[in-house]
Parts: sequence; C-alpha cells; structure tokens
Amino acid sequence: QVQLVESGGGLVQPGGSLRLSCVASGIPFNRNAMGWYRQAPGKQRVLVARITTDGSTNYADSVEGRFTISRDNAKNTVYLQMNSLKPEDTAVYYCNSQSTLYWEYGKEYWGQGTQVTVAS
Repeated sequence: QVQLVESGGGLVQPGGSLRLSCVASGIPFNRNAMGWYRQAPGKQRVLVARITTDGSTNYADSVEGRFTISRDNAKNTVYLQMNSLKPEDTAVYYCNSQSTLYWEYGKEYWGQGTQVTVAS
C-alpha cells in the first residue's frame, strides 16, 4: 500500500518559516521524482517545487529563492523549506511522487495534504 504522509503545516506570520516533510512508503523512493504542489481556495492545484531522482530541482517563479526542496533517500522523505512566507502562500500543500521506472513511468501518487496559513 502506497502512502505519502505530509506534516509540518500550520499557522505562521508573514516573513516566517515552515518546513514541510513527506514520508513515502510502498514505493521505490529513490526511483521516484518528488514534488510539492499547493491549492488555494477556489484555485487549481499548482506545482511549487520538484526534485528528480538525481537531485535536480525546479521551482515555481512565485517561490524561487524563498523555498527549497530536498530529499533524503535513506529516510524516504522529501522536504520543503519555506522561508519569507507571504499571505499568498496560504494553501493546502500536497506531496506528489512520479515513478521513473520504465514499466510504470509517470505513475503518480498524492498525499492527503497539509494546511499552511500565513497570517498576522
């Protein structure tokens, strides 16, 4: 059974920081690209950051320079360090995995989401 379990969300003041974690089980973690997406109320879910199996990263323009995605393959965990948070970062953040194994390339799973609220 595949599980992606996020944690670390919460309420933070503008300018503050949070670190999200996502622990994966049931997948070959080191053969999955991992990503963080977010969905604000009334809006579509969008990519925030992504990290490939070899550690290459890409970010949404809105978070470039403020957020950092990283992974620890030994712990089957992907992180999202969020600094200089703004009210517009408020959303539910979802962890995503995408397989790079050739027989299931692109197969993806989602976590249940964790709420991040940035407000004073």
